[in-house]
Amino acid sequence: MIPRIQKRGQRTIGLLYYLYGPGKFEEHTDPHLVASWDHNAPDPGRNATATLKQLQQLLDQPVENIDPSQRPKKHVWHLSVRNGSEDRILSDQEWGDVARRMVAAAGIDNSEEGAGCRWAAVRHADDHIHIVATLVREDGYKPDLDNDANRVQAQARALEAELGLRRLNKGDGTAAKRPTSAERHKAMRQGRERTAREELRETVRRAVAGARSDEEFFDRLAGAGLLIRKRVAPSGDLLGYKVALPDDLNKDGEPVFYPGARLAPDLSLPRIRERWAGDAPDARRDEAIRTGSGSPASARRGTASAVWQAVLVVEHGEDGVAAAHIAAAGEVLDALAKTSAAHTRRELHDAATAFERASRSHVRAVRGHDRALRQAARDLVQGGPALGRGEDGATTAMAIDMLFFLITATAHWHARKGHSQQAEAAARAAEHLRTAYRAASAQPLGVLYQRGRRLSRPMLQRQTVLLRQALPELAEQILAEPGWYALASTIAEAEAAGHDPAALLSDIAARRELGTADSVSDVLVWRMRRTADLPADASHLPETSTAGNRSATRGTTTKPSSPGRLRSGEETSRQSR
Repeated sequence: MIPRIQKRGQRTIGLLYYLYGPGKFEEHTDPHLVASWDHNAPDPGRNATATLKQLQQLLDQPVENIDPSQRPKKHVWHLSVRNGSEDRILSDQEWGDVARRMVAAAGIDNSEEGAGCRWAAVRHADDHIHIVATLVREDGYKPDLDNDANRVQAQARALEAELGLRRLNKGDGTAAKRPTSAERHKAMRQGRERTAREELRETVRRAVAGARSDEEFFDRLAGAGLLIRKRVAPSGDLLGYKVALPDDLNKDGEPVFYPGARLAPDLSLPRIRERWAGDAPDARRDEAIRTGSGSPASARRGTASAVWQAVLVVEHGEDGVAAAHIAAAGEVLDALAKTSAAHTRRELHDAATAFERASRSHVRAVRGHDRALRQAARDLVQGGPALGRGEDGATTAMAIDMLFFLITATAHWHARKGHSQQAEAAARAAEHLRTAYRAASAQPLGVLYQRGRRLSRPMLQRQTVLLRQALPELAEQILAEPGWYALASTIAEAEAAGHDPAALLSDIAARRELGTADSVSDVLVWRMRRTADLPADASHLPETSTAGNRSATRGTTTKPSSPGRLRSGEETSRQSR
């Protein structure tokens, strides 16, 4: 149940005309009253002798009865209460009870306290009602509406439980402002999938990712095609900014500008500047990327390393430091989505959009400690778009795999703090990352799987023993996964490169939890390849890199089996081990 207090107005009759009218898109059906202040207000919807003018005059009567100098400038209070599409349809009586509970909670009219304001609840659709009230009480005094939004939200949570509706999470005032109904209708008229506010919010977020100065930030905004207005003090200091889409115009044909703070609380200029206040410029690194020695693949490998370290901070660090890493994780997601290949772009975009809500809370971020993640976001942006294949594709899978664990750790952190909306948002982002990972990892893991299948039988037996010794609690689960062959191939490469594979396995399994992984072997593959500095994509490596496996059978085209299922030949082979 979503209650929303609309902007206060001056004309009661104008709002009634809208509520009882056909709607802007003929969406209003059977407008009628479900409740009112005295249970006896005229209903122009179902009473042929009642008129909108009569209802307006009765609502406005207490306002008209006081001295004009004492009347509120905007005396019309408007609350909409909407249920979700998955909720059951409430009856008129139930909606009437909802209306009475809402006006009492807001301070408009409480029958137990005597004189209240006049109000009426109109239903013109199955899933919502509108409550219109006039802000002078019957005794001539004005109602106390301080904190009315929080009070009606609390009442909505109670009503959800009582009426068996979907339980929504309590907000904490850190969410970005939602588009207004006028903005949504305008987007529909223009054929846009999203409102201008939502498009601008995403564009500004991506412009911030990894930026290090006002100049760089505004250059990115201009490069994205936005119109920019800067607010400058008489001293010449830059105080703020507004942005607009070139084709989003008002009725006078002028662009509609939004201040950064109206897009999201952390997109005001002072809050944006906090991000790069603790950054340490690295001119040589920037120059390397600019001149081409930095690549999308190297940026993604660096991202995986930074994210790996950030998980530990979020799990065990101080709150302010953890909050900074969580906010910076949002920048990494934005940068990765911006530079992703086509087959992962949509899911990464959705993950970044969902995580936006999880990147803010009332825990103030202590900036500077998040430098490695912000640098990772910067490298991703400057490294440019990834091709989605070869080393680019494999390092993308590696980065997404690491990000999944960071975002999951973020969900747990918010849940411990009681940040229910943020925890839910992080969980949704993690699910999008799961899907993106599957798309990104299919090809590189398939190559590793094929290489693992070609390993000689003695080598596979030796690595099975090694696995059981290094990870006795996980070994049987890993051996039953299709990804075991990819891990076996990786272990062989690490050993050929001079590493101790048993020590590597023990280290990478112990340092982070594995319980949320769909495939433990997949996770260990990427962790080992990153830790041992192995190429993420093994398709170009000669077979001799697998520790002398020259006699292995070549040319097989067997594909990985579905998780949890083994072919009969594989079953027999593993039983023999």
